[in-house]
Amino acid sequence: MEIKAWIVAFRLRTLPLALASICMGSFLAAANGFFNGWVCAFCILTTILLQVLSNLANDYGDTVNGADSAHREGPQRMVQSGKITLSDMRKAIALFIAMTLASGIYLLYLSFGFDLQAFIFFFVLGVMSILAALAYTAGRKPYGYIGLGDLSVMLFFGLTGVLGSYYLFAQQIDWLLILPAISCGLFSVAVLNVNNIRDIESDKKAGKYSIPVRIGRKKAVIYHWTLLSLGLLSALAFTFLSFNSWTQLLFIVTIPLFVKNALAVKNKTKPADLDPYLKHMALSTLMFVLLFGLGYMLA
Repeated sequence: MEIKAWIVAFRLRTLPLALASICMGSFLAAANGFFNGWVCAFCILTTILLQVLSNLANDYGDTVNGADSAHREGPQRMVQSGKITLSDMRKAIALFIAMTLASGIYLLYLSFGFDLQAFIFFFVLGVMSILAALAYTAGRKPYGYIGLGDLSVMLFFGLTGVLGSYYLFAQQIDWLLILPAISCGLFSVAVLNVNNIRDIESDKKAGKYSIPVRIGRKKAVIYHWTLLSLGLLSALAFTFLSFNSWTQLLFIVTIPLFVKNALAVKNKTKPADLDPYLKHMALSTLMFVLLFGLGYMLA
């Protein structure tokens, strides 16, 4: 039972979303003639470790700060339910911090060797990512409780994830790539928005002022449509500006998936009915990235 509890706490269904930005950066690098299998492997490993760390910290922080309570109608959290103790969760968080740092440091060595300036810059960026994962719901003033989670997701799952992973391969940046990075970021924010709309009532009671809590469900639905629309428009803009082949439009196959998700967010008002669309949005984002990357590489 203890092993099952830890697997639940890891929230494996969040991993496709975490990998989306890394896959986007890797596809773009490969299409432009930059690729290294070991760099790709440790990008993926470091990202998985960081995402699991974030999930554990979220489980811990939401329990301590009251967002995971009897009023919450989403999936059960392991600390709140008593299946994992606060002490054991703190130990697991420390372990994943150490593993994330170790994997990240080796990744930087693979990418930059003994280029100390680049190593230090990305090391600081990595430490900031860890701190952001911890501070989202844990600590005295978790920024997820004041509505800044969307901004953090945009930065780390979009701009930093795509442009940063691309730089690890290429040691250079093409600023046009900011457009697919924005797409990844906006779709990732949409996943968080589904989560926050689902939890809007329990978050109100816990004093967690997410964007949906602040603006209300009706406007949060409009916000969701806006995120998805702008994400697709950013991808189309990049395709137009870098057009070589119609294969670059492969990603439009995913548009019905995003429409389905947006309609579900609008029409499904019960948290239990909306919960599956968290996974749906994450998988739709990963599918978008895979088709976008494949189309770009075939161009």
